[in-house]
Amino acid sequence: MENKIIPSGFGGSIVFKNGTTTMPLNQTIKPINPKMKKKILIICSYDGSLITFRGDFIQDLVKEGYSVYAAAPEMSSKVNEKIKEFGASPLSFQLKRTGLSPFSDIRSMLQLKKIIQKHQIDIVFPYTIKPVIYGSMAANLSRTPVVSLITGLGFTFTGISLKARLLQSIAEFLYKISIQKNKLVIFQNKDDAELFRKRNILSNIQNTSVVNGSGVNLDRYSYRENTNTTGAVKFLFVARLIREKGIHLYIEAAKMLKSKFPMAEFHIIGAPDKSPSSINIKDLTHFHDNGVVIYHGRQNNVSYFLGKSDIFVLPTYYREGVPRSILEALSVGLPIITTDSPGCRETVVGSENGKLISPGSLEELVGAMQFFLENPSAIHQMGISSRELAEKKFDVKIINKEIISSLNLHL
Repeated sequence: MENKIIPSGFGGSIVFKNGTTTMPLNQTIKPINPKMKKKILIICSYDGSLITFRGDFIQDLVKEGYSVYAAAPEMSSKVNEKIKEFGASPLSFQLKRTGLSPFSDIRSMLQLKKIIQKHQIDIVFPYTIKPVIYGSMAANLSRTPVVSLITGLGFTFTGISLKARLLQSIAEFLYKISIQKNKLVIFQNKDDAELFRKRNILSNIQNTSVVNGSGVNLDRYSYRENTNTTGAVKFLFVARLIREKGIHLYIEAAKMLKSKFPMAEFHIIGAPDKSPSSINIKDLTHFHDNGVVIYHGRQNNVSYFLGKSDIFVLPTYYREGVPRSILEALSVGLPIITTDSPGCRETVVGSENGKLISPGSLEELVGAMQFFLENPSAIHQMGISSRELAEKKFDVKIINKEIISSLNLHL
């Protein structure tokens, strides 16, 4: 009999592949007995994500009585100190974040195995591709339970080039041999869960669940009522400045709309990186100097810029979990323009709080942005709907509660 993937929801419970569930979300999680404090190892590939994406989660685990260890490659002193402030123990290990490096990756796996055994870890929680693969292998070799989190599939499952297809085949194989013994595999959108099942990456009896992304702290990204009804609409794009995130489409749309709507503003936050598809900084500077876009570079206080904007735009075709940048924009109360693609379509409900466009469609992107330029009065109500969606579906407290319930179940 074919198992079904049943996403968790607000006020409900997580239903696993084999029919088991977590406790209902309207019940209090039973704290771990302090005399039997359980040790959890969180593994990631980028140290900053432990603060920006998992900071609330780490603190909630500590409150629930876990002894938390957080491991990342090349952990900075700043992140190290912040992890300690959360009440957790920071650890470093070696890992090449990208590319195929068999010997290096095996070394990383053995280092993680040593960490698990040295600290007598009770359960391992890896996220992002390499930590999930090699962290799961290390835990399985140590006979330690694993609950893994798939935070989107990224470029590997997006690209159509020969190289991308080859990498996809390798990634599928490595996922298959590493996670099939995991107690639970958590996905951030149902499309990724269905793809793993369809391609037999998961075993037939494997427990899976779906949560609504990483969640957003509704207090940190507080609602800002928008009263703008003028033609001076401010659009904001926040992401890594690579083609897959839609930066090139966004700039092209700005060029087309600026001549017709000169009062409109097109803001960009983010930075180019080492990806071959990254935008050329000279080109970006040219568009900034010519008044097409307003480029702010990399910013630490994104909430400030969200509060000064009217519309959030992310025309990505990258395989996202659920983009954190969109969740932050929802929480502040911005209408959303994004793509009808995995991880993004969940953030726009009908036309209540924004517009969904086809991935890669410049025409649809221009049309969606022009709608708000011609109908600025729609911004206010759509912004209210965005905040309501964030409160109902993407509150980090709800999502962390779901995940911690799962961890407790599999200890």
